[in-house]
Amino acid sequence: MSTEASTLSIDIDSLQVIIGQRDATIDQQAATIDEQSSTISELSGKLQKLEHHLQQLLRARYGPRAEKFDASQLALFDATVEQSAEKQPEATVVKEHRRRGGGGRGELPAHLERRTVEYDLSPEEKLCPCCQQERQRIGAEISEQLDYEPAVIYVLRHVRHKYACRQCQEHMQVAPPALKPIKKGLPGSGLLSAIVVSKYNDHLPLYRLEDVFARSGVELSRSTLCRWALETAEILRPLYDLMVREVLASKVIHTDDTPMPVQDKELEKTRTARLWVYAGDWRHRLTVYDYTTSRKRDGPAEFLKNFGGYLQADAYGGYDGIYAGGKITQVLCWAHARRKFFEARTVQPQEAHAALAFIARLYAVEDELNKLRYAISETSDLVQVPRKWHRQRRRLRQKESLPILREFHEWLEATQRSVLPKSPVGQAIGYVLPRWEGLTRYCTDGILSIDNNLSERMIRPCTIGRKNFLFFGSDRGGHAAAVLYSIMASAKAREVEPFLYVRDLLETFAREDETDLDQLLPDAWICTHPEARRKRPR
Repeated sequence: MSTEASTLSIDIDSLQVIIGQRDATIDQQAATIDEQSSTISELSGKLQKLEHHLQQLLRARYGPRAEKFDASQLALFDATVEQSAEKQPEATVVKEHRRRGGGGRGELPAHLERRTVEYDLSPEEKLCPCCQQERQRIGAEISEQLDYEPAVIYVLRHVRHKYACRQCQEHMQVAPPALKPIKKGLPGSGLLSAIVVSKYNDHLPLYRLEDVFARSGVELSRSTLCRWALETAEILRPLYDLMVREVLASKVIHTDDTPMPVQDKELEKTRTARLWVYAGDWRHRLTVYDYTTSRKRDGPAEFLKNFGGYLQADAYGGYDGIYAGGKITQVLCWAHARRKFFEARTVQPQEAHAALAFIARLYAVEDELNKLRYAISETSDLVQVPRKWHRQRRRLRQKESLPILREFHEWLEATQRSVLPKSPVGQAIGYVLPRWEGLTRYCTDGILSIDNNLSERMIRPCTIGRKNFLFFGSDRGGHAAAVLYSIMASAKAREVEPFLYVRDLLETFAREDETDLDQLLPDAWICTHPEARRKRPR
């Protein structure tokens, strides 16, 4: 028995050793699995980020700019999205695009010069082939053809007659000199206006304008054209300063900025400056630009030092110090917030499309409000339309948009706990939640917009110009561009023909009378010059 007990004891010890080894192996395998899971999770996150960046790069290089997605895709995801679509079915309806005019040929404008060319039969053709009698004219067939001649450049000769007394041969007097925009300068107001409009409205670089003039037989170097543009900006600066004061009197200002390369003689390459746009409200429908040598907060802080009201902008951190004073209230842009979820839709489609559905519901409310505005404009006095619309817009946003925003906020907080912070959707949520107060402030006042698209539209001419002329030649050129872009944009907002407007401004300033600058603002000027209203393409 002792031998059997001893053998049994050995077997139990061996079994315990084996079990212990198995447990150690299991623990090791469990730890390995945990490590592998952690590695897989980390690599999945990196893969998602790389796929996200790749999609952004491909879209920037090859894809369309518009942030559109098929609304029917929303139904493919969870119940949250389906409920969102059910609560606001208008959000999934494709917007109707304005119909363009047909391709048929329309009437040519009546104000164009008509040059008549007559076509007649020869004397032999006028004879009747039957009786050989001369046929009588009974009418004519008239057709019109649109033709073109290059712009006319002409020399304006100023002849100043002299007078003297023949009897005493004294007291000579000369007629007063011609009024010139640039003292003793060669260009007339029409030529200066053409240069300014060509570069800052039509985005034509000066070296191309140099070629245009050369084709007409006039040699004007680009350095000369540049100097004339700078001097024109100096002439118009008093009006620009008034425009700035008008914009700063607004209750709400939309702002944005864009980089502008500028040459620096002390550097081997260009440095990056900034153009800032500031668009006024409905009472001050002017747009002005400001040039700064950098993107530091000092630029907008200096420009807005006398402003008190709402500032609708992106989430640029440089504005934070401006809001800290309490005079200026932050209003953020839902288009910027939406863009981050739109970019994440290819990597995390379920969460991204759910967020896009919420934002689509917010914009559906705005679409209904725009329809309401047209209805109000048809039944109300033009002066009362903005006030009535702003009251209705605030009331309906409080009723329709705020419940959507509360539901969206709950969804964002819940989703934030289930996604990785560094994932595209996690980063989008991390952008929205800390800025929730600024994003929802548009519901508190009907004068505010849901997004900052107005200033983005106003900054677009600067980006088109940058693509064409590449850089500013100096800081002085940047400040001049701010003045001239402001004149162009404000004239366009009031449907003023820019060439006629700038030419008249230059002639007015050349007279050096005590001019009422208020009457030179686009809205007042067009009332006294209705013939200069801009012709819209059909």
